[in-house]
Amino acid sequence: MGYWLKGLAGLLLLLMCSSAAAIEVSNSKALDMALVPYALVTEQPAHVSFEQILQLSADQWHPANDGTPLKMGLKGWWFYVKLSQAGVGQRDRIIEIANPNIDRLTIYHSINGVLVEQKVLGDTLPFSQRPQAHANFLLPFEMNEGEQHEFWLHLSSEGSNYLPVHLWSPSALMQRHQPRELIKGFQLGILCAIGLFSLFMALVTRSFTYGYYSVYVLLMALLVGCMNGTAFQYLWPKFPTLQQIVLPLTIPLIVAFCALFTEKTLLLKYHSIPMLRICRAMAAVSIVCAAITLVVSQYAGLFLGMVLVITGCLALAVMTIMQAVAGNKLAQLYAFSSLGVIIGSLLTCSQYFGLIVLPVNPNTPILIGLTVEIILKAAVLAIRYNEERKAKADIQQQALLQAERIREAKEEALQNEAESNARLERMVQERTLELEFALRELNDVNHKLTEQTQIDSLTGVRNRASFEKRLQAEGRISRRQQTPLALLMLDIDHFKTINDTFGHLAGDATLKAIGETLRTNLKRPGDIVCRFGGEEFAVILPNTDTEGALALAETLRIAVSNLNVHWNTQKVPLTVSIGVSSNIIHSDDHITLVLSEADKALYRAKKQGRNQVCLYQPEQDAEPTLGVLAPNA
Repeated sequence: MGYWLKGLAGLLLLLMCSSAAAIEVSNSKALDMALVPYALVTEQPAHVSFEQILQLSADQWHPANDGTPLKMGLKGWWFYVKLSQAGVGQRDRIIEIANPNIDRLTIYHSINGVLVEQKVLGDTLPFSQRPQAHANFLLPFEMNEGEQHEFWLHLSSEGSNYLPVHLWSPSALMQRHQPRELIKGFQLGILCAIGLFSLFMALVTRSFTYGYYSVYVLLMALLVGCMNGTAFQYLWPKFPTLQQIVLPLTIPLIVAFCALFTEKTLLLKYHSIPMLRICRAMAAVSIVCAAITLVVSQYAGLFLGMVLVITGCLALAVMTIMQAVAGNKLAQLYAFSSLGVIIGSLLTCSQYFGLIVLPVNPNTPILIGLTVEIILKAAVLAIRYNEERKAKADIQQQALLQAERIREAKEEALQNEAESNARLERMVQERTLELEFALRELNDVNHKLTEQTQIDSLTGVRNRASFEKRLQAEGRISRRQQTPLALLMLDIDHFKTINDTFGHLAGDATLKAIGETLRTNLKRPGDIVCRFGGEEFAVILPNTDTEGALALAETLRIAVSNLNVHWNTQKVPLTVSIGVSSNIIHSDDHITLVLSEADKALYRAKKQGRNQVCLYQPEQDAEPTLGVLAPNA
């Protein structure tokens, strides 16, 4: 019976393959393609099986980008796309689902009508079970000439059915991944820096305003980390249950501390007692709702949180505008700072509720609004602090004038006043020093972030971007001073064989060992070793002629061949091939030519048997090369 069922499923799969038109995928190595415009979707009951999905008629599917509003809590949302490769050869491809908050995503992959793979992903599973360590969900696969690949994605999630599906080549994904991570790190860095600074200020000044604001900002940072997948990837990758709890819990707490911060910042205790009571009631209700999210489903918790966000934002906006109209100076800037998060929250929540459809990620409006709000509210807090300081200074001045008028009659009172002034002066100096210390810490953090963008995280040497920047600088020095500039291009011999024999972890270990060896054998401070890409390294040797470059290259080759790297008690054989080129740079384009010459010399070293050093010779290296060695080199 099971045999006949499998045969029937295969027949249905073949019928569906023949009825749907395949999308031709470019043969480019830099592929960047959104699949949603070419995909079909359907909503079915949660219990419907894959075999039943294959039996659906064409009119039961509709285009994925037809403007259908988003929904929450769907258990039977299906996404279908069919691909075929244009051109010849084999290409590695990666499908990315850029919504890290999907609870469960089942992917069915068929090639030419034969089901070859079934993957289950989602944030209800430990992070280590993902095919690749990435905040979003990635599915790598290979495409060959003449193959037709079909993908069925079954989404079952308490959150939104937002399903941005993208097709990448590995190189294109890596190029896009780096600026993404930089933006996420920058955003989270700003939030954490402001939150910690406000926390220190609260501890030092014992100010409830700074205390509420610090908790509000740090909760906001946690919310952003949950929404973009960073929190699950780095904070609790082994605890998917915690991922389901934190997001619904954080939203009501943010509303609560936002209400408390608004109360303190606008000084509602002195301007409006009814508004003061509304803010405190809002905070109490939000805290109760936060407790409720611990005992209800994630869908109910998210729904309750978004209702709180909408009502809370509108209520706080109305109160702030009323205070601004009444003449509260802080309320005017505070209202402006809240405008971004109010608009962003309304747009995001409206998309999740299916009220509007926008051509952007539903989280984007609120993330932009939150970032703008945090920065502007920090400015409001600074202005209030400045006004308080000026008020204290005015009080001091008045006290001094009064003391001057009664100096002769009350000498003792004047002395007490002078002591009070000295204490206040010390407090101002201490706070100034604290601000300077915080600024120095921020500068240190920025410096460390800058270094991280220039260092290859695996080998510890400089990365490709740092190499290109340094190469341009050294080329200009060579052109200006008319000194030779030498380049070494190194490639690990049989690196693919090492990966296949010992595993990719062993390959990583060899990369680390060779990177350290190269760095150790460079004696001059100006010599730079960089990881050029994959198993390739590049060395920049300023003010070095051909003989010096060849001598150093041979030293590096011998040092690598003498490495004693073992993996699981087996020695890993290591050798490198090195291409050398040295010349006096005449123009910016000449730098690229010297790099190409070193690459051609490396190609010749590989071609002549590996484990050797070759100097670029125009008569021998005249034929064009690809510049990047084949994976099995």
